[in-house]
Amino acid sequence: MAVAESGFDLAIRGGTVVTSDAMFQADIGIRSGRIAQIGGDVQAEDEFDASGKLVLPGGVDAHVHLSLPDPPGGDPHWCDDFVSGTRAAAAGGITTVGNMTFPYPGQTLRDAVGRDATAVERDAIVDVVLHPVLTDPTTQPLDDIPELAARGHTTLKVFMSFGGFASAPAVYLEAMRLAAAAGMLTMVHAEDAAMIAHATARLMAEGRGAIANYARSRPAAAEVSATARAVAFAELTGAPIYLVHLSCAGALAEARRGREREARIAVETRPLYLHLTEERFAEPDGGKYVGQPPLRTPADVEALWRGLANGEIDTVGSDHAPWRYADKVGSDLDVSTARPGVADLDTMLPMLFSEGVVKGRISIHRFVAVAATNAAGLLGVFPRKGTIAVGADADLVVWDPALTKPVRAAECQTNADYSPYEGWEVTGWPVATVSRGEVVFQEDKVTGARGRGHILRRGSTPPT
Repeated sequence: MAVAESGFDLAIRGGTVVTSDAMFQADIGIRSGRIAQIGGDVQAEDEFDASGKLVLPGGVDAHVHLSLPDPPGGDPHWCDDFVSGTRAAAAGGITTVGNMTFPYPGQTLRDAVGRDATAVERDAIVDVVLHPVLTDPTTQPLDDIPELAARGHTTLKVFMSFGGFASAPAVYLEAMRLAAAAGMLTMVHAEDAAMIAHATARLMAEGRGAIANYARSRPAAAEVSATARAVAFAELTGAPIYLVHLSCAGALAEARRGREREARIAVETRPLYLHLTEERFAEPDGGKYVGQPPLRTPADVEALWRGLANGEIDTVGSDHAPWRYADKVGSDLDVSTARPGVADLDTMLPMLFSEGVVKGRISIHRFVAVAATNAAGLLGVFPRKGTIAVGADADLVVWDPALTKPVRAAECQTNADYSPYEGWEVTGWPVATVSRGEVVFQEDKVTGARGRGHILRRGSTPPT
């Protein structure tokens, strides 16, 4: 606790402060965007009454897909940019997002990061980290990797589900080695491209290409085998890896075995896999649930909840990749053309609290850990982000643990016009979000200004 001071910009009064390892009642004094005092006499120019509420660290969502308004190609694409996406984050209690930054055709990793950094500084409402995505190592110079790390972009994303990985894995091994040497964390989409191609081709040849069969086009075996291979790559290169959106018990078991061999592995899961199961694809508009990997079985759902509770799963990331409903459920779409991704920034934390904490699956401290603290550590921004401590950024969420209301897409900030959880009764919602000392969401309104978000320069803190 700090010595009492005066002249704070904002005081959060009367709330119960919750971190990943503590819970106590205290007032919080904020000055110049940082937490200056916890407890004691807090006098401020402005106050927020959090009586009867929880005060949590702002959420850190390491995995989102926000696009520029008009990416090249002209085809339908994700419908949130850095304005609407970070509005959704603020409304959902999230104060830091990690965006997957894909090079456009002909661009290098540095080109892509520069492009998105310009958009963030112009448009974002909350803070952003950028994850450069290595999509074509034959045209994207690997020399960019240490240069980006030196600039504070200390993550690299690779997809095992792209054809290039299957045909030229050695280049990705070298990229992971370079990333490790530069202190970077390699984020891995672990699905085997060859197995997916084979399963999809068989379904189409047999006349079973309908969305109802989507789970069969990307079977759990493709994720399990790719996870085992990703772990082996980590062992060979010494690279710490972050397995994104893990969806099934078999893949979690491979991560567990890798950790037993002292591979440096962190694991993320995603809301879709905690709340929904594969029979949803049989609904008339089953395409609205499509993600990569697909929805799995009830047994997989339970395995993921156990992993969240016991610490085997480190984070929950939204993998927010929003579409308009018409683009997700078109009659021309099949297992080979289905568009992956759903909007989840508005709803990820409320649903995790409601289905996890309220139902007794995880503790309130695990909720804070997987929603904020662990991701902040993995991204190299802890303790600036992800906790409530003197000197940390004043990224806070005033949370009403008793507020119960249904999910309504029409009330969300995302540009997506549907939610896969439409009508779900959810208990526990943010009533105010504070980003670097500024209230950016309150009373169901986003109040943060476009362009106030920052690109975060990060350190190197790989998983152990």
